[in-house]
Amino acid sequence: MKKIFEPVELKHLTVRNRLVRSATWEGIADPDGNLKDEAYSIYSDLAKGGVGSIITGFTSVAPYDHSSDGTMRLCDDALIPQYRKLVDVIHAEGCPVIAELALGDFYRENNGRYTQVEPDDMRTDEIHLVIRQFINAAVRAKEAGFDGVQLHTAHFFFLSRFISPAGNHRTDEYGGSTEDRSRILLEIMEGIREAAPTLHITIKINSNDFIFGGLDNKECIAICRLLDQAGIDSIEISGNGTSVGGIKAHVNEGYFAPVAAEVADSVNCPVIVVGGFRSMDTMEVLLNQTKIEFISLSRPLIHDPYLPNKMNAGSVNVSKCVSCNRCYSTPSHICIFKKGL
Repeated sequence: MKKIFEPVELKHLTVRNRLVRSATWEGIADPDGNLKDEAYSIYSDLAKGGVGSIITGFTSVAPYDHSSDGTMRLCDDALIPQYRKLVDVIHAEGCPVIAELALGDFYRENNGRYTQVEPDDMRTDEIHLVIRQFINAAVRAKEAGFDGVQLHTAHFFFLSRFISPAGNHRTDEYGGSTEDRSRILLEIMEGIREAAPTLHITIKINSNDFIFGGLDNKECIAICRLLDQAGIDSIEISGNGTSVGGIKAHVNEGYFAPVAAEVADSVNCPVIVVGGFRSMDTMEVLLNQTKIEFISLSRPLIHDPYLPNKMNAGSVNVSKCVSCNRCYSTPSHICIFKKGL
């Protein structure tokens, strides 16, 4: 019988329980990727709060990508000491941490001017550049002390569009079939494994794009099988249209769980699922009725980063998060019911 609060061994990783802080963008860096002071307090609270492992908000792998929105970055060696300090803050509480690596959009540079280019119009050498950017960012993550990296292949970020039949109509080796659209992921994985072999490599992927002609449940499962066969260490199932409002405990929790359960039946690596979980008993039932191994939380930990400790102590069963999503419009994603907001 699987229990939420039990230590679990993963490849290159030991976690203290089955709750994962899912990657959540906070806007806690300046335009150059330098971390603000609040970054350290946010992650300190998360680590002290008892979650089993932490996946950071997305960190861009490219120097020109969401250049003024507060995104963390792993595209510059000069930033490594700041991220090492962040990792040390988290590790001080006995919590492993994974850096989510992401690319929002690809930009082509021409004489100092940048133009966004979609997968269909990219040259092969530009695809290879993106692959190197992800690998190089993973090496920086390793140098900063991160325990692993997550490839952000969900929410229609660049990699999500690249593997989607709605976003990729290429006719070369990087387009067409499911296998060829997924090639970029496999080459990134292979490169990271060679350059930083001790990192845990995970991926966040859409269960469904929920758009006409996009990735559907069946193809998500097919891509997850390819990743599993290539040696991915774990897979997190998400989807477009995240952060659904009006979530009520024991009523409509875990909206990506059905597809995640199918993925878990189809692969050998551990599967993580995110999406509207609010109650400990619902999470524990899901873990024991399926092959899913981990539950990811975002908004409940924005409301109360100490929720895992409270659940483990038996003083709380249900998060008080009301799924209003107002946190996403506040600086650093602070719950509006805290600090007088």
